[in-house]
Amino acid sequence: MMVYVHNIVQDVKCIDIFWQLYSTAVLTYCMYTDNIWLNCRSIHGEERAMRLCRFNDDRLGLVEGSTVYDVTASIETLPSRRWPFPMGDALVAHLHEVCGAAEKLKPHASRFDLAQVALRSPIANPGKVMAAPANYRLHVEIDAKDPAIHHNVHNKQLAGLERPVETLGLFLKATSSVVGPGQGIQLNWQERRNDYEAELVVVIGKAGKNILAEHAMEHIAGYCVGLDMSVRGAEERSFRKSADSYTVLGPWLTTADEIADPEQLTLWLTLNGTERQRSSTAAMTVGIRRLIEIASSAYTLYPGDILMTGTPEGVGAVSPGDIIVTGCDRLGEMTVPVGT
Repeated sequence: MMVYVHNIVQDVKCIDIFWQLYSTAVLTYCMYTDNIWLNCRSIHGEERAMRLCRFNDDRLGLVEGSTVYDVTASIETLPSRRWPFPMGDALVAHLHEVCGAAEKLKPHASRFDLAQVALRSPIANPGKVMAAPANYRLHVEIDAKDPAIHHNVHNKQLAGLERPVETLGLFLKATSSVVGPGQGIQLNWQERRNDYEAELVVVIGKAGKNILAEHAMEHIAGYCVGLDMSVRGAEERSFRKSADSYTVLGPWLTTADEIADPEQLTLWLTLNGTERQRSSTAAMTVGIRRLIEIASSAYTLYPGDILMTGTPEGVGAVSPGDIIVTGCDRLGEMTVPVGT
């Protein structure tokens, strides 16, 4: 009888240990899956942190460190369309599906050295390029007072404005001006002063109109670095800044989940190895949320639309043969040659 009771007690202990182990395993699994979910949420329901580039002859690449994985086959997930095509960039509109396919392709994808590929604009078909004028205070206080920049026109326009965008609104650049760093800049008016302007670029990911500032971040697909090339003169900004190759985007699209706070990034630019611009995006006088609110009050925003957020102080002239290197925290940097 004592042996029988002893065996029952041992069995109970084993069952108790089993349930402890089982409960721990379940809790660990739930914590694991919860973490996956927390790291994968996005404007599309789930989110995959990625850096996607367009390189060489319109190949799609996944960038990790100094390696580019050719995941071009992931675009097979895009829906088949016939004319008339819907508004927006198809890849950005279906970014979630593309990223999912890219992850699966990566283990067997061809690899390229990042330094050996020609980087094109990560956004192939932006519906529009919107830009914020004079959105850094020191740019207004220092650069805009230069007669070679204001031409006795823009200084008067900016006089007394604490937040110029609130009064002047945004301006548009021709989508035909968009290129990638590998294509470089071809100066259109060599007899006039052409300036570099480094900017943080927001890429819209979800369509919307009259978007409130508190919901603006839900409409962002990601970010990249931009060069808003500018010919100085008295003409309207849209004309002077829209020549072919005067909007350089790159080096890749960094998905929004990678950037905790886009208004706390350091943006920089060097010209021929000498630093010319360095500032925090915190210095913007009108922040990203409000910029999206302003933009969407006039335009319906579509996936792939570009929002250039303004340039800090330190803009300057370029000449044929110059080399611009510009970058931003967590977004990478791009080398852009200046041609004739």
